[in-house]
Amino acid sequence: MPQSPAQPPYRSELSTANRIARTLWALVRALAFRPTPTLFYPWRNLLLRLFGAHIARGARVYPSCRIWAPWNLRMADHSCLGPFVDCYNVAPISLGAHAIVSQYSHLCAATHDPDDPAFPLRTAPIAIGAQAWVCTDVFVGPGVTIADGCVVGARSSVFRDLPAWTICHGSPARPVRERRRQPANAA
Repeated sequence: MPQSPAQPPYRSELSTANRIARTLWALVRALAFRPTPTLFYPWRNLLLRLFGAHIARGARVYPSCRIWAPWNLRMADHSCLGPFVDCYNVAPISLGAHAIVSQYSHLCAATHDPDDPAFPLRTAPIAIGAQAWVCTDVFVGPGVTIADGCVVGARSSVFRDLPAWTICHGSPARPVRERRRQPANAA
């Protein structure tokens, strides 16, 4: 039977301080964030701010949302991370004003290098523009920018930047048609 080549052990590039902070956050999330009633947005925003998140006025984070590293989260006025959103923000993730990420979506700001036998971690930020809507169960990959006013249809997968004021869907997501522009105060 042929032997497989020796694999180098996996090594994480994350610092000990990062690991300690994530452990503390996991404890706070389990005891003071997750069990709160849905309408306790200000309380959850305060907890996120205490861990370094930049959360603007009126932002909403649902209690079932999983945020990996609050210090890498930026949410503008009236933006929203819906129920059961998985925000794997190893790199920064930002939401513009009135941006919505709907339930069960996955924002993934990291991957691994498949060409390196050690599979080192590779990170890239995600930006979701103002008045954009990431619909139900959408996967957004590392390094993606979803421009202002873009709507990404349910169950789509986004691996490349999407243009402003378009409706996109599919796997990979592609523009389908233009979206009518809305004034910022109408959102």
